[in-house]
Amino acid sequence: MHLYQAVILAIIQGLTEFLPVSSTAHLILFPWLLGWPDGGLAFDVALHIGTLVAVLLYFLRDWVKLALAGIGMHYPAQASPEEVQQNRRLFWYLAAGTIPAAILGFLFEKKIEDAFRQPLPIAGAMIVVALVMWWADARARHLRTLPETTLGDSLYIGTAQALALFPGVSRSGITITAGLFRNMTRETAARFSFLLSTPVIAGAAVKELPKIMKLHHAGALDIPTSTILIAIVASGLVGYAVIAIFLRYLQTRTLRLFVYYRILFGILILSFWFLHGGHAR
Repeated sequence: MHLYQAVILAIIQGLTEFLPVSSTAHLILFPWLLGWPDGGLAFDVALHIGTLVAVLLYFLRDWVKLALAGIGMHYPAQASPEEVQQNRRLFWYLAAGTIPAAILGFLFEKKIEDAFRQPLPIAGAMIVVALVMWWADARARHLRTLPETTLGDSLYIGTAQALALFPGVSRSGITITAGLFRNMTRETAARFSFLLSTPVIAGAAVKELPKIMKLHHAGALDIPTSTILIAIVASGLVGYAVIAIFLRYLQTRTLRLFVYYRILFGILILSFWFLHGGHAR
């Protein structure tokens, strides 16, 4: 893989990881459409490390408050007991919400990837989730904020997050949609989605790192280390900017733009597939 290809895919990862359009679908389909080589495991992990760093840095203060409150500390010192209690509850709600995705990923991740990492099911997932997203956005009352989150919300949204293992679903797309079904505001649903995704992305990266280290020590990496590092930085910078812009966007706008994009992208993939007899160019 050339450096420019790695940078373009890193930018795509940064753009799509946090928008409700499925980063996995884009990283599979763009090389398929353009005839580019598969970056392999090391490259996929590198891109996710970049966006993991982005979400960690963006929500660093939140995670410090939540984690310290979660283990029983009164932090920040000037916070009221009610605020600390809210942070403590939210920390453990987020921990509970990661369980469904962790279990499904442990049991079925490889089988799901092997069976559904193809253009047709990805295109179908893009369109179906778009329609569900539109329905949720249209029917939600957009009333509830982050301090009002319950354990039921977390388990409901966490179960939805497990569906993101299917390429084309989109982790942020399905969890924001689930939050809207729980009558959260759009910004609250997105913020909760990003917080909930952090442990899952981190766990996936940590799980794959030993394999990367083995490849590195064996000299079997297909992509130069310098290219991997550049990809990490590019995906991280773009991802951080996208989080900030997307959260501001949702304060005043709907998800309709992303619904249209998902449907059009799905139709494009289906058209390309049938016109070329089920093969990439």
